[in-house]
This record gives sequence, C-alpha cells and structure tokens, in this order.
Amino acid sequence: MTTLHDFTMRTLDGRELSLSDFRGKTVLVVNVASRCGYTPQYKGLQALWEAHRDRGLVVLGVPANDFGAQEPGSDAEIQTFCEKNYGVTFPVLSKITVKGANKHPLYQWLTSAAPAGEVAWNFEKFLVDGQGNVVARFPSRVAPDSQELHNALASHLA
Repeated sequence: MTTLHDFTMRTLDGRELSLSDFRGKTVLVVNVASRCGYTPQYKGLQALWEAHRDRGLVVLGVPANDFGAQEPGSDAEIQTFCEKNYGVTFPVLSKITVKGANKHPLYQWLTSAAPAGEVAWNFEKFLVDGQGNVVARFPSRVAPDSQELHNALASHLA
C-alpha cells in the first residue's frame, strides 16, 4: 500500500468504504475512543467537518481500544454514542487495532509514512493530502480547533 487511497475499510454500519473515494480531498484520520479524556474532541472534529467539508475536508474517525480499554463498545454502540453525544456525521470506521503486533495495515502505513513511532494515545491525527500522502501528524493534545491544525489544513484545502 502506497497511499491512503489503496485501502478499503468497513464503516460502523458494516458498509465497505474505498478510501479512493477521497481522492482529491484532504483527509484527517483520527483514532478515537468514547471513554478518553480527549473524547470531547469529537465536538471539535464535527465542527471541522461541518466548516470545511465543502472545501474538500474529510474527517475520518477510527475507533480503537488500544489505550486503557477506552473504546470497549461494539460498532453499533460506538455509532450510537457518537451520534447521541456529539452529533457525529463524518465517516467513522469499524473498530481496529492501531498499535502493536496486530496493528491494522492502515495504521502500519500511516505510522511508517509519518515516522514518529507508534500512535501514542487516542485522538492522534494524521493529515493526508488529496493525492493520499501523509503530510502532517499531530499528537492527541493538538485540539481540532488549534491554530496549528488550522494552519496545516489551510495549506491543503481547496
């Protein structure tokens, strides 16, 4: 796999999603969890999606239970949580593993394309350009409304 567009994933509702559908769009890939101190970032991610999707931004949530068992729910439970608590309408994938020996191929590629080692915690963000290449990586503490993230987005959005 050489770009984001080479992957096909499953969504929370069980549909296959070819990430090649995002060709030409800027994608913010975020590993998410419902029981984390950073969980309120869902609100900011939804705001980003609403504010910039017409300019080509896709926010892509990727649930993972790799950090403190903070995403124990099933895909259906995760979907209900996201919709009920944060009004999430951006695409959210089926739960995967984002670190360690069973790391999903998507995260094998992301972490090798943006070298900084394993994902350190929930809500780490990877910014992918319209050609499917990782162009930036942000730790969990970088909030969706941060100037750092907005500056990076501004240089890649249509």
